[in-house]
Amino acid sequence: MSESKLAKRGLGRGLSALMADLDLDGAVEAKPIRERLMVPIEQITANPDQPRRHFEPAALQELADSLRQRGVLQPLIVRKHPKDDSLYQIVAGERRWRAAQMAQLHELPVIIRDLSDTEVLEVAIIENIQRADLNAIEEAASFRQLMDRFGHTQEKLAEALNKSRSHIANLLRLLTLPDQIQDYVKDGKLTAGHARALITADNPAALARRVIDSGLSVRETEDLVRRKTEATKDSQKNRAVRDGNKDADTRALEADLSAQLKMQVTIDHGKNGGGTISIAYKNLEQLDRLCQALAR
Repeated sequence: MSESKLAKRGLGRGLSALMADLDLDGAVEAKPIRERLMVPIEQITANPDQPRRHFEPAALQELADSLRQRGVLQPLIVRKHPKDDSLYQIVAGERRWRAAQMAQLHELPVIIRDLSDTEVLEVAIIENIQRADLNAIEEAASFRQLMDRFGHTQEKLAEALNKSRSHIANLLRLLTLPDQIQDYVKDGKLTAGHARALITADNPAALARRVIDSGLSVRETEDLVRRKTEATKDSQKNRAVRDGNKDADTRALEADLSAQLKMQVTIDHGKNGGGTISIAYKNLEQLDRLCQALAR
């Protein structure tokens, strides 16, 4: 089945229906090949296109301890391996499979489905979104993948996954932040609320570091961003006023010096023929280059 046809139908009831071994209600037109059965664990392999890459070791160990005592109560969803008929490839349940290996279990309950590569990817993404321990960036990336690859809209995702449209929209906005801030969210150094507050900041990476170092709350972060934004607007307004009073020769000289130094140069004439020259550097490398130029 083509991705375009799959996208037109939209998502169905999602993971809950899949794990109950019911029809996916339009998400994937697939039927079980056979009933639930037990399969040797060495005949089960992971899906190389699984969107979830990180599995918390402590959580896996906790699950392994539980499986060792109670066994695997919820079967994995698998399909026949596309390149080896003697193996099965995981569609949903890789976390349980990994934990079962840690618990040294010899076989696992599975339900076999007949799914295409495209359908497997969609189901895997849906499974990840439904997981409670998914961080905000991972969840947002999953939403984006469903939208870009399958053509789902925010409204369709909200309906299918039982989430509000605003929740999906707010998470997608996090993907506009610099990678450094997204990593802070993934590592638990910043919450999604902190990250959302930084979206409109002029220098979000620097503010993020300050938020982390100072242990600011979300409300304090919002206040910090607001103060910085207002200060920047006031500075730009004052600069616009100053620039409006400058003659053409002064503006041309600023442009020449800025081009030569590759830094922003501002000239402000004072009274009695004096004034100041301001040079703005973006990093320590630029400052070092400026010091060398002045020394020469």
